[in-house]
Amino acid sequence: MLPMTAGSIVLGYNLPEVKDLKLSREAYVDIFMGKITKWNDPAIAKTNPGVNLPDKKITVIHRSDGSGTTSVFTQHLATISPAWAGKVGSGKTVDWPTGVGAKGNEGVTAQILQTDGAIAYTEYGYAKQQNISTAILQNKSGQFVPASSQAAAKSLQAVKLPENLRAFILDPTGADAYPIVTYTWILAYKKYDDPAKLQAFKGAMNWALTDGQKFSEELGYIPLPPTVVQKVKTALDGIQ
Repeated sequence: MLPMTAGSIVLGYNLPEVKDLKLSREAYVDIFMGKITKWNDPAIAKTNPGVNLPDKKITVIHRSDGSGTTSVFTQHLATISPAWAGKVGSGKTVDWPTGVGAKGNEGVTAQILQTDGAIAYTEYGYAKQQNISTAILQNKSGQFVPASSQAAAKSLQAVKLPENLRAFILDPTGADAYPIVTYTWILAYKKYDDPAKLQAFKGAMNWALTDGQKFSEELGYIPLPPTVVQKVKTALDGIQ
């Protein structure tokens, strides 16, 4: 597993009348648990003083297909909420307590845009490209942090990548860290029988780790820290 980039998972919402929505950890867990069903719920109003929250039903949208995005999001919820861990748990698919399903990040973002009062988890890049409003989430330090490449980079700094290059950033520390961030990996063979394929693969991966990183931010992802790039290059050198 070779990390190639990293990205945030955001909570996109469709409330044209509400900008810069802030959600506490308890609030966004309870929304996806089905306990908070209206946008003017006291738990949401508490962190949005002075904001005219509508008396409108919350429509939760989740992935209907097996998804790494779902796995990362539910791992985060299970980490911050014992109730979620006990009732729902985590995985590529879970038995959602509430909401309607949509296929793929593209299906989820389309549903957000079509559904007044909707909220859903999706990759930051998809929300950015579709100009979808995203909630400002409370992190482990109690700070409310909007999704950005800079805030996600702070989250990466909170975890040390082990020798097997698998690190899961379930609830990052740091006042400026965005709370839901994950690496994305390429799955590679340890040995290739065809020297031409090996050379082509290594060439593509080396480009992705160098010049390719320059495209990360415009696509809504995070350039890998130099220390991580070096570790991945070392692992790449070991593939024969």
